[in-house]
Amino acid sequence: MSFSRRAALGLIAGAGALPHVAGAASARPSVVATTGMIADTAHRIGGDLIEVHALMGPGVDPHSYRQTRSDIVALTRADLILRHGLYLEAQLEELFARLATRSTLVAVGEATPPEMLIAHPDYDNKFDPHIWMVPELWTYASRAIRDALIALLPSEAEAVAARADAFLNDIAQLDIYARKTLASVPPPARVLLTAHDAFGYFGRAYGFEVIGIQGISTESEAGLNRIGALVEMLVSRGISAVFVESSVSDRNVRALIEGAGAQGHEVRIGGELYSDAMGPDGSYEGTYIGMIDHNVTTIAAALGGNVPSRGMNGRLAQAS
Repeated sequence: MSFSRRAALGLIAGAGALPHVAGAASARPSVVATTGMIADTAHRIGGDLIEVHALMGPGVDPHSYRQTRSDIVALTRADLILRHGLYLEAQLEELFARLATRSTLVAVGEATPPEMLIAHPDYDNKFDPHIWMVPELWTYASRAIRDALIALLPSEAEAVAARADAFLNDIAQLDIYARKTLASVPPPARVLLTAHDAFGYFGRAYGFEVIGIQGISTESEAGLNRIGALVEMLVSRGISAVFVESSVSDRNVRALIEGAGAQGHEVRIGGELYSDAMGPDGSYEGTYIGMIDHNVTTIAAALGGNVPSRGMNGRLAQAS
């Protein structure tokens, strides 16, 4: 159950009465991250020097997420708050504005150079927030996390920088794998149709036409006209695979499949992709590297590319 805005702001206003216990329970600073991608990156870079808590776990949609009372307590007691920015956590904007007066907040996604961002089609000065879909772009957020952790732990700057370099190298290898694997998909098949428009950066980077049933935010709704137009496109272009997402209802995707079937054209689900949240806690897919490895491998396999049976590192839970 979400915590009401009035109650949330009241708890922040009275937070001075709450003891800051991060250091009391542990010598390690407390870092709160909004998304799993940020939390995993912070953990990779900070290691055992920090305690990391993610507000949004597997399968949670950040576009519509509303804070709970426990979130407010964690945020007000954090030594550092890492949020994505770019209006991803839209429902938390007012809360962050209040927290900024008393806490250190870093919007890591906004470290991406503006010229590399995709403008929102409907709102001025708003951008597509889904930069994590491309490893090359995620390096900017990763460096912002590194710098925030060095500022938090200046005496451990060398160790933090070394861990960051190792993680950035892993990201570079992931990008090489993605480019090679996705290039093996036949050009006519490079059409990625998903539940919402989370793959714009992916499409731009790897040469795919990307079609989202909903817009950039899952708060937008797909009307019957939109569904009907997409069914006609599937049939006329002979597209045979569409994809569901772990953090978005598959209702619209299944409506497309049924609509195409009614016209005699078979469309299958090519797989489940991780769009706004990572895989299960404790799994390889529950890491940033594993999340993107899964997406790249699943997409390429479903659309006729050549892929290793269990992804880049041979660690994917299911053979492709």
